[in-house]
Amino acid sequence: MSEPRQRLSAEERQEEIIKAAVELAGEQSVDSVTTQDMAKAVGVTQGAIFRHFPSKDMIWLAVVHWVRGRLMSVVDVAAGQGRDPLDSLEKMFFAHLGFVDKVPAIPKLIFTDQLLKKNPKIKELIRSILADYEAKVTDLIIQAKAQKLVRADLNEQDAAVMFIGIIQGLVIRVSVIETRKSLISEGKLVFPIFLHGIGATRASDAGPD
Repeated sequence: MSEPRQRLSAEERQEEIIKAAVELAGEQSVDSVTTQDMAKAVGVTQGAIFRHFPSKDMIWLAVVHWVRGRLMSVVDVAAGQGRDPLDSLEKMFFAHLGFVDKVPAIPKLIFTDQLLKKNPKIKELIRSILADYEAKVTDLIIQAKAQKLVRADLNEQDAAVMFIGIIQGLVIRVSVIETRKSLISEGKLVFPIFLHGIGATRASDAGPD
């Protein structure tokens, strides 16, 4: 006889549903994931899903909030371990790539037209995530500039946009086009180019050991 399912609090069940949605999105297209798929993955009825989330759109909105919280936590910890602002940028860069490696659904969740067009709240949330991320990178570049670790004429915001654009480009290339390649190994090839572009005054070891 099977063990009865543990009774979870509403918050714990919502977290379970969100994680199931993330895993399913990593295995198939976001648009094809149904609430029945989520219910089956969690081991509850479809009705139970809707007791926790009033609509499928609200589940995806919660998923993007979940991604935001986990991603920003990962990059905050990584940046805090840097020896200087440039080292913090490098650690942040590879921590971000490592996070996407572990959560392959992220590109589909962030760059899927179906979600962005159907749910304006998700589009606004993603804009907010990018703005917060850009501000964090810009601040580190300002610090690096003050410490004369980069070119004196460097535009901090332009450099931050380039930093984020490199990550986005790698994620799309590796996750969508060349699925067998490693984000970390590809990142090691291009991060030194970013440092050269901003006139960094120190060499990079190009990522984690």
